[in-house]
Amino acid sequence: MTTSDTGLDRVLGAKTGQALESALGLSTVGDLLRHYPRRYAERGELTAIAGLELDEHVTVLAKVERVSKRTMKSRRGTIVEARITDGHRSLTCTFFNQAWRERELLPGRQGMFAGKVTAYRGSFQLAHPEYQLFDGEDAEQAGSVAEEFAAALIPVYPSAQGLPSWSISRCVRQVLDTWDGADDPLPEALRAEHHLLGLETALRKIHRPQDQSEVAAAQNRLKWDEALAVQLVLARLRETVHEHPAPSCPRREDGLLAEFDRRLPFQLTAGQTEIGTEIAADLAAEQPMNRLVQGEVGSGKTVVALRGMLQVVDAGRQAAMLAPTEVLASQHARSLAELLGDLGAAGQLGAAEQSTKITLLTGSLPAAARKKALLEAASGEAGIVVGTHALIQDRVSFADLGLVVVDEQHRFGVEQRDALRARGGAESAPHVLVMTATPIPRTVAMTVYGDLETSALRELPSGRSPISTSVVPVAEKPSWLDRAWERVREEVAAGHQVYVVCPRIGDDEQNPPKKGGKKPRTDDGVEEPEDAGAGSDERRPPLAVLDVAERLRQGPLERLRIGVLHGRLAADDKDAVMRGFADGKLDVLVATTVVEVGVNVPNATVMVIMDADRFGVSQLHQLRGRVGRGSAPGLCLLVSEAMGGTSTRERLDAVASTTDGFELARLDLELRREGDVLGEAQSGRRSGLKMLSLLRDEDVIAEARDEAQRYVADDPGLRRHPGLARMVAEVVDEDRAGYLEKS
Repeated sequence: MTTSDTGLDRVLGAKTGQALESALGLSTVGDLLRHYPRRYAERGELTAIAGLELDEHVTVLAKVERVSKRTMKSRRGTIVEARITDGHRSLTCTFFNQAWRERELLPGRQGMFAGKVTAYRGSFQLAHPEYQLFDGEDAEQAGSVAEEFAAALIPVYPSAQGLPSWSISRCVRQVLDTWDGADDPLPEALRAEHHLLGLETALRKIHRPQDQSEVAAAQNRLKWDEALAVQLVLARLRETVHEHPAPSCPRREDGLLAEFDRRLPFQLTAGQTEIGTEIAADLAAEQPMNRLVQGEVGSGKTVVALRGMLQVVDAGRQAAMLAPTEVLASQHARSLAELLGDLGAAGQLGAAEQSTKITLLTGSLPAAARKKALLEAASGEAGIVVGTHALIQDRVSFADLGLVVVDEQHRFGVEQRDALRARGGAESAPHVLVMTATPIPRTVAMTVYGDLETSALRELPSGRSPISTSVVPVAEKPSWLDRAWERVREEVAAGHQVYVVCPRIGDDEQNPPKKGGKKPRTDDGVEEPEDAGAGSDERRPPLAVLDVAERLRQGPLERLRIGVLHGRLAADDKDAVMRGFADGKLDVLVATTVVEVGVNVPNATVMVIMDADRFGVSQLHQLRGRVGRGSAPGLCLLVSEAMGGTSTRERLDAVASTTDGFELARLDLELRREGDVLGEAQSGRRSGLKMLSLLRDEDVIAEARDEAQRYVADDPGLRRHPGLARMVAEVVDEDRAGYLEKS
């Protein structure tokens, strides 16, 4: 019998089984059948070449436009270049010392071409691609090829070097011919109610469909499997919430919060008032709050968080605020102290009658100060404790932790947040409030799943100016970069300042090729000639702060006052550079992402981000928030070599088109896929979500949530539904279930 658990080596042979496991991590029949086609090509429908990405391993359906052969200039041998096209754009396929390719790749022939996209002299190419031609006399005579491409729909699979899509397709065909099927985990009544295919039928049709309607029906069933599995996990987690209630912290009308509100020198915005009411209700309940507050830098998130912390202090408990860096933690502590005034000076001369104490706890505190801060947290003397990851170390304890506020959540791992949450004690879990200026894709995913309450401060911050963002496509329009540096000089001449951000520091980070080293070799072992794009398989290193600063000093920004800031500088040197920039003694600050948070220079009006495609959407949005903080409008320039039409370029264009953090997070989720919602990206595990889109399939998710709640309420352990329990284990393993629980 061939079951889903059968090893691929037993069905396909040891060599093929090993290739699938090493290249794609597929070891069983079930693994291969869950390796779904990325898309389906129709005969005669060519692949859009404009959407290809550099360094991506692709399979394209294209037509040969022309082919040429020439002799290498610097050594013996020939180069065959075949130009393939989709009718709009072309791509070069290059072959070294394989002259016979010229006779096979005749103009007008169609086929599938697979290889890694590289760049040579500003154009994309495939070096030594694998290909299968399926028109013309030769292809018709080759029975296996003709059969492979006879179907109206040709499945195109995620592939790898040495395993093109058509090879995977043949493996799937061979497995399906011997597969004995699988038990369906979904109850028959549920399938009937939602008009779902059986599992075996769905898996067969997803790989060998006759038409698009069969693809849609199969995809709908397989999406249900993934949606229901995750919703069952979340439903079971929600059932356990009541076992560890949160400390109830009802609002007092005569407490510290009421006095703070009475003294406020400004009026809360409508958004701050509304969100404050929601948080107050959450804190008064015995179910742990798990709320996300999204708002641009300066939109009032800190005041919202502080009012929640004061409500907890009024209830006799403590609040902890966790920041991603010591700079930001110190800034938060100062901001809270300034906002509270004598209400935050407990134990000091001149403190208000009802006041609390703010304690800063970071890793760099001197031993005596650290010991004092630890004692204040453990004894309960400190009502509010602000710090970095030092707050979640084993030595830190709290007298009665009621609320955890996490700032810039995308900078913390889930395990770190969970460790802090555990400081609430064995009897209860503290409430959790997450603040961010840019929700990350995982946060949006959990929002769609309904596991996180969300609030948004959407008003333009008071005193902030609008920020315009433009992409500078240096590969297509190199003159635009010259204009960008002219724009920088204009801003400096107007009395403003500029950030230039690079992905890396430079110097010892670089790894230049060793002198006398061998030239790169092609796939067949032939040394690749210089005139054929030697070494073009490798992307150049990201631009470095030290290199860019020197080029700017000697070139387009000559005679401007340029400073350098990065993480390897000593703390005193960092402070000196930042003070110099803040005081207007520097015109341009060339830096890494150390300026992403905790830096406030209202006179800075321009942010130039070099190699912007090397940054995530969240980082780009955060960096952009460093400008436009004063009365003058801000400008952000995203410099990139990404070609138009690629998903990388689409991502940059989207960042340029909106300043809405939620919208950007949804876009990032679309581009990156959602698999990490089930586990850490760093773990290296394959995603449990392969078919489901958290944005496009919200209806399926909503229906699956209702079904999951019904099944779990009736059968919490799913003992009467072993198929569902098995499905949960397959899609969401124990580690991922624990990860979700920590979220």
